Amino acid sequence: MSSNTTGKLFAVTTFGESHGPAIGCVIDGCPPGIAIAPEDFAHDLARRATGRTRHTSQRHEADAVEILSGTYEGRTTGTPIALVVRNTDAKSKDYDAIVETFRPGHADYTYWQKYGIRDPRGGGRSSARETTMRVAAAVIAKKLLAARGIAVWGHLAQLGPLVPKRFVREAIEGNPFFWPDPDMVDELEQFMDALRKSGDSVGARVDVVADGVPPGLGEPIYGKLDGDLAAALMSINAVKAVGIGDGFDVVAQRGTEHRDEITPQGFLSNHAGGILGGISTGQAVRASIALKPTSSLRLPARSVDRTGAPVEVVTKGRHDPCVGIRATPIAEAMVALVLADHVLRHRAQCGDVGPVSPLIPGSIS
Repeated sequence: MSSNTTGKLFAVTTFGESHGPAIGCVIDGCPPGIAIAPEDFAHDLARRATGRTRHTSQRHEADAVEILSGTYEGRTTGTPIALVVRNTDAKSKDYDAIVETFRPGHADYTYWQKYGIRDPRGGGRSSARETTMRVAAAVIAKKLLAARGIAVWGHLAQLGPLVPKRFVREAIEGNPFFWPDPDMVDELEQFMDALRKSGDSVGARVDVVADGVPPGLGEPIYGKLDGDLAAALMSINAVKAVGIGDGFDVVAQRGTEHRDEITPQGFLSNHAGGILGGISTGQAVRASIALKPTSSLRLPARSVDRTGAPVEVVTKGRHDPCVGIRATPIAEAMVALVLADHVLRHRAQCGDVGPVSPLIPGSIS
């Protein structure tokens, strides 16, 4: 499978660079009959887009999706679906100064070492701009999942040192941070204003939940649901850690605390994140990602040029002081793509066989 493709049956291949003429994707294996129109992509692409607030990159892209193939009279046909988004607001001259140098913390050095050539404009293929097409593909995946009662949603769970003091799910979509504590939005605004003024950046954590996932998704050993989720989430630019369920918190837990006991009424906890042995339990699937601080800074840093000579690098252009602010829809997208793929993989192997009786109701999410 290509390194630019994710999924086995619901397979998504993305293409394009940050400052190229367009970015796009091809979705192969999508079932026929799913209603889809260009306007269906607008909501999620707007959630991911830069320029929504002063706290993200001020690059403004229309992100209008063109459906080139795979649909007829507004429904998927079962053939490959090609989607394209034109780049309209790239400012490549901002990157002229780094053509011969490597930005610390970026993929500049590794791309050059691997290919002997790199596109310095906005990071080229390693830019977060590429994730636009993941979100677009996931719009279709979410439709497939919704027909089966599965819903994927996420939120920003930590911004630098700040964590929510309370959780109000209805507040998440009501602020530009996807933050679940409405009383803290002003505090986040002030924190980001000070951070941007300083010229520095900060990391973040995003949590994603999939409700309505039936038991039985996932495969033993090399097709584990949590393994595929981890790989998909780690493929997002700037992600440095992935947690399933309680994640790294399990290190300090005792077995008597972590094990999710089962009663006739259901599971009593969900420390495992809805997955045991790589297979879904029927509880909510929970995952989290840690995103590193943005490396594109106007503060000078030491590096080398292509000859190995020492240089001082100052990155110009439009960059996010915290990439985590708009990472929620991207993380949701990757979870949705993996679940859509596993829904089809489960059906391919097991047909319409449902969960083995007894089906445990009322499990804690």
